Amino acid sequence: MKQVNLTISFDEEKLSALKRYMSKRDLELEREMTDALVKLYEKYVPAPVREYIDETDTSAPTRSRRSPKPVTPKPLEEMEVTQ
Repeated sequence: MKQVNLTISFDEEKLSALKRYMSKRDLELEREMTDALVKLYEKYVPAPVREYIDETDTSAPTRSRRSPKPVTPKPLEEMEVTQ
């Protein structure tokens, strides 16, 4: 999926304190914010909508519902010769 950047306003002194105390616990602010956004998404976006978005995600590998049939070549005598 295409990623976007969010910009929010927050008190500079509070942000500085937050980063300082998170670093003492070896936590990353960006990772924690991303986790919080995922939880909000899962809480407020209905499951069918989330499933639809997941299915239409073009960056995800496509999943085939059926396994492909193996291709077996025909013996030479069965192949038609065209001139």
